[in-house]
Amino acid sequence: MLKMDLEFKSGILFVRLKGKLFRKNCYKINNYLSPVLKKHKIKYLVYNFLSLEDIDPSGIDAIINTKYIIKNNKGKIRMCKINQNIKEKIKKVRLARIADEKSAFELIEVA
Repeated sequence: MLKMDLEFKSGILFVRLKGKLFRKNCYKINNYLSPVLKKHKIKYLVYNFLSLEDIDPSGIDAIINTKYIIKNNKGKIRMCKINQNIKEKIKKVRLARIADEKSAFELIEVA
């Protein structure tokens, strides 16, 4: 089961994933999060992976798809708080990392 907590704060969409991101539930990202990013032209996205227990290739693809949406919106995407269980698997995503969610506000200041 995957829970997705979204918070939009100061121009940044924070996405906190909890549980397991597998093929059977990555539709939550593909069918809900991705259209929101496109519709509202979200420029800044931060994934928090602290409570993400596991991820499979389909889950990785879903994350990568959001990366391209943010790129099309001329924005930036980051990840933080990577759980040790998924650290090796998430390397394929190739997203820049930040220490924590508070560090994300530097994205806007730099832009």
